[in-house]
Amino acid sequence: MARDGQNLVLRIGPSYFKNRCAWNTVDKKSSSEQEVPEGKVVVLSFRYLDLESDRLCRYDFVDVYSGHANGQRIGRFCGTVKPGALVSSSNKMLVQMTSDANTAGSGFIAKFSAAEPHERGDQYCGGRLEKPSGSFHTPNWPERDYPAGVTCSWHIVAPKNQLIELKFEKFDVERDNYCRYDYVAVFNGGEINDAKRIGKYCGDSPPEPILSEKNELLVQFLSDLSLTADGFIGHYKFRPKKLPTTTALPTTTTVPATSTVKPTVALCQQKCKRSGTLESNYCSSNFVITGTVITTVTRAGSLHATISIINVYKEGNLAIQQAGKNMSAKILVMCKQCPLIRRGLNYIIMGQVEEDGRGKIYPNSFVMSFKTKNSKILNALKNKTCQN
Repeated sequence: MARDGQNLVLRIGPSYFKNRCAWNTVDKKSSSEQEVPEGKVVVLSFRYLDLESDRLCRYDFVDVYSGHANGQRIGRFCGTVKPGALVSSSNKMLVQMTSDANTAGSGFIAKFSAAEPHERGDQYCGGRLEKPSGSFHTPNWPERDYPAGVTCSWHIVAPKNQLIELKFEKFDVERDNYCRYDYVAVFNGGEINDAKRIGKYCGDSPPEPILSEKNELLVQFLSDLSLTADGFIGHYKFRPKKLPTTTALPTTTTVPATSTVKPTVALCQQKCKRSGTLESNYCSSNFVITGTVITTVTRAGSLHATISIINVYKEGNLAIQQAGKNMSAKILVMCKQCPLIRRGLNYIIMGQVEEDGRGKIYPNSFVMSFKTKNSKILNALKNKTCQN
């Protein structure tokens, strides 16, 4: 990667390191290896960065890996624009610098420290996603704009025989004709590699749905130190590599559509009235959570909602996504008006779960507004033993 230059490889721990990179020697290597304690993650912050500037960072650059050189590459950096805080997925991080024998800058100064995996604050984001379906979003979503100077990488890994389908529900990233400042880049595989880049996106129009070539996708988000915007929320799910044509064709005919619509219409004509109590509905529900409705989308008479979770009292088979310290879940309300839930409000939600891990709410499911005073009875129910 370097042209007649040298590599500096550092395994970082809870201290500072400095590197002055105006070198003239060839093939000189220096390394320092440390780790943060097991159970912690590494947080790296560049305090100063001055390397030879190149749009593709081909000559002098710093690579940051989660774990080691064969692990996920979090990013490659050059020039003078510092990236945001970078977070490893384990207790190890590798920083590797490469420089050629020509133009040089004055180097970089970075600080690294140990942090709790789920107590890293709004500035941190990214991670490894392995559940069959899930969501991820920019820091601060949806309450306020994403912060300046942030770098996030989500590594989505499916089983070997499956592919990954990726869709962005909401999307608002600083607009630029060439997406030079703030952007989302999606790559086939588990590393940032321009040869495997599917696309680079910015502006306020969501990208078209993306299907991976194999069982891994890497989604990178980067914001510079100037303008910011609302950000985005993306959803993914695993799917088989090949769908047999004998099973795929009937979904395009009208017969199955008719057979599925009629029961739904009849279902939604029922009187919408909550029955029973928290106690009487607890055991019959597969999951019980409290949370805030952050997104709602109506499709074919049903309501698809994203819930920012306040507390989990009964998880069941519900797929819960985690981004930093924030947890969320997807809920399908079969009849959009029953029970009626609205964005920005807090609810107690009890329901069943689909095969993909999404919560399903019927008109007779128990949903009610959440008040702080409800916590006492919910905590008592959490310790209740339900008879199968």
